[in-house]
Amino acid sequence: MSGMNRVLRAAGRAALVTGVVGAAGFGYASVVERNWFRLRRHVLPLLPPGSPRLRVLHLSDAHLTPGRRMLIEWIRGLDAYAPDLVVNTGDSLAHPDAVGPFIDALGPLLDRPGAFVYGSNDLFSPQLKNPARYLWRSSRTDYRKRTVPDLPWRDLGAAMTGAGWLDLNNAKGTLKAGGLAVAAAGVHDSHIGLDRYDAVAGPADPGADLRLGVLHSPEPANLDRFTRDGYRLLLAGHTHGGQVCLPFYGTLVTNCGIDRRRAWGLHRYGPAWLNVSGGLGTSPYAPVRFCCRPEASLIDLVARAA
Repeated sequence: MSGMNRVLRAAGRAALVTGVVGAAGFGYASVVERNWFRLRRHVLPLLPPGSPRLRVLHLSDAHLTPGRRMLIEWIRGLDAYAPDLVVNTGDSLAHPDAVGPFIDALGPLLDRPGAFVYGSNDLFSPQLKNPARYLWRSSRTDYRKRTVPDLPWRDLGAAMTGAGWLDLNNAKGTLKAGGLAVAAAGVHDSHIGLDRYDAVAGPADPGADLRLGVLHSPEPANLDRFTRDGYRLLLAGHTHGGQVCLPFYGTLVTNCGIDRRRAWGLHRYGPAWLNVSGGLGTSPYAPVRFCCRPEASLIDLVARAA
């Protein structure tokens, strides 16, 4: 019996240690890393020779709920970096009452030139589900029976367009930023089948200083068409950088068609550059990040060599 008691005591200690480590890991992922925001900075020689610098702030996937004051204040503070252009690639909301807090978070950034597209979670509220399910299936299937949006996406869009930002959901337009001409086109979220690239198809304005493509989910089919039409900076979000990553391995899944290597950060995509934001928030039903800090991106576009 003494041998069996030793085995039981050892098993009990192992279970206790496992529980403590698991609780500590969850506490770190949900309290520390989830609120450990970072600004990822890049310099990209993309503009015509002799052009002044154009500073682009890329925001994505805030998934905001009204009580997230740390995130709201952090976003407001980004105005101190004096971006010339702000681009929001969607999934800004996670609660019916989040439009006001999100517009408050943008604050002075709304006084700058901007553009936006929606993500699925700007239309449909998050639902309780197994947070690990995305490891073996795409969240695309979650929307098959949800056809009527239950979040105030129209109010969100009206607030941004009212400030002068371009609505690029299956649309294109031009704007001035930093004294430069920007030709921009975008698509609605392909993750729920609302993208209509044909609505914006055709060569980008060759006379523009910057040709910008904007989309929520970085699906290769749309990325390929943007690059063929001459857009040279592509901005997307959606992936959360994987949200829960492994040390020395990185992203486990991207929840879309982009490869793991380009699940976040700035990468070449054919003749274009693609920046996939790891995003700022999480679903309120999966409030954790591990080895994947929440982020925004600041891209300094400078003149290329003559």
